[in-house]
Amino acid sequence: MTMKQWLFHHQNQSQRMAFAGVFAILLPIFFPHLFRPLGRASPSLFSEWIAPRPRHLPLLKAALNRHIVSRCLFFPSSMILCNLAFFARFSINFGESSCLWYCSPLDNSLSFGLLCLTKDGKLVMNQLLSLVCDAVAVAMILNATLVVPHLDLNPVWQDSSSFSDIFDVDHFINVLSNEVKIVKEPPREYSWSTREYYATGIRPTRIKTAPVHASAQWYQENVLPVLQSYGIVAIAPFSHRLAFDQLPTHLQRLRCKVNFEALAFVRDVKVLGDLIVNRLRNTHHQALGSGLRENIDGSGHEGSGKYVVLHLRFDKDMAAHSACDFGGGKTEKLALAKYRQVLWQGRVLNSQFTDNELRSQGRCPLTPEEIGLLLAALGFSNNTRLYLASHKVYGGEARIATLKQLFPLMEDKKTLASADELAKVEGKASLLAAVDYYVSLKSDIFISASPGNMHNALVGHRAYLNLKTIRPNMVLLGPLFLNKSMVWPDFEAAVLNGHRNRQGQIRLRKEKQSIFTYPAPDCMCKS
Repeated sequence: MTMKQWLFHHQNQSQRMAFAGVFAILLPIFFPHLFRPLGRASPSLFSEWIAPRPRHLPLLKAALNRHIVSRCLFFPSSMILCNLAFFARFSINFGESSCLWYCSPLDNSLSFGLLCLTKDGKLVMNQLLSLVCDAVAVAMILNATLVVPHLDLNPVWQDSSSFSDIFDVDHFINVLSNEVKIVKEPPREYSWSTREYYATGIRPTRIKTAPVHASAQWYQENVLPVLQSYGIVAIAPFSHRLAFDQLPTHLQRLRCKVNFEALAFVRDVKVLGDLIVNRLRNTHHQALGSGLRENIDGSGHEGSGKYVVLHLRFDKDMAAHSACDFGGGKTEKLALAKYRQVLWQGRVLNSQFTDNELRSQGRCPLTPEEIGLLLAALGFSNNTRLYLASHKVYGGEARIATLKQLFPLMEDKKTLASADELAKVEGKASLLAAVDYYVSLKSDIFISASPGNMHNALVGHRAYLNLKTIRPNMVLLGPLFLNKSMVWPDFEAAVLNGHRNRQGQIRLRKEKQSIFTYPAPDCMCKS
């Protein structure tokens, strides 16, 4: 090699090294999700998107080849519900909503001032609904004027949606006008009462010691004196700050009225929700990739087809916090353990138990594969119109591939609505959750893969409306899925037998249980 060739080769090698260095520096900037295995919103490419093989292959094969016999209580292949008359025998008649108007009337002469409340940073839909209901009840306890609750920026999803972005404020104020006076903003003389004001020091008008599930008497003894002295009081934090028991009947019914009558979503949510419901019910509507093709009469009327909503509660937080094994091997176990350590610093009770122990106790969330097998065993055919209500599934599309095999007509917001139609809610977690809630409330059957906030809210709301909700028997399903020798007929029989009393029958609220999840008998109009 001559000196000239050597210099040329050395120069090229230096250039290649320089390009490689620049590429290594820029790669995390342009593709940050590759370097954030612990990020909340973005899956880790190396551990999450590598879908494990089906964990229950014999059951899956049998389910894919299953023969559906028309059964009452379930969706037969003809997609006709045969359970309505049967279900009615188990339903308590809530009657007309007029019973919710039997609350103490508003007396403006007794108003002692303004009540301001702030939503805690990371509340989800169910907690937000209960917060608002409790806020109205506390305003009545104190004879106060309620300022529409302020919502903080959600630190998890970076969602800055305000109360008026999610709920119809005018409807909220008007429906409750006979019980509690509500204003959108404090009067000018109280304009200093802001979130920033209370965050910069100790303020005499702020109450931050409200105990969880406090009694009405606690508010009268500890909050009312401040309200009377200053004309305004702010309570923060406020989630779960009112008891479910030992409250006057009119307060309980007021909470019911707020939850089921006064809180209505904004027009954008309802328009998009109705569009999705119509397309789910219209059997001629097909979603083709990112495009949309429909064969309807253009009238906008809702179709008559039936559909089921599945709330697939299987995000990364859920998977990590459960400390269960989801079939991804050592790589997945290590990634979830690290994620768990970052978020909860080891304060996760489940992590001290083995996977078998957790599953035998029903403490592991159902995977997409497992919830699919449950639905198949309950009698849902592969012709079932299934709507997937979920924010982000742990493992992405690869993880739900098995569920799609079982239910090829499965849809979600993005397959049923165009990008333009989704534009007003895209990137706003609260509005996306509101759309899913609305579509779930309109469904013929709702089922959640595991108990949680969305499940609890919809169980109560659908019970109030006499709608069917299936509650998975987690204690039964855990051991069933651990039994690797179980054949399909035995699995199907066990599932059917274990869910006979979990198909929407009204359950009366017990002491300390939430009135929003179990509205009977407090919200009943008739016994």
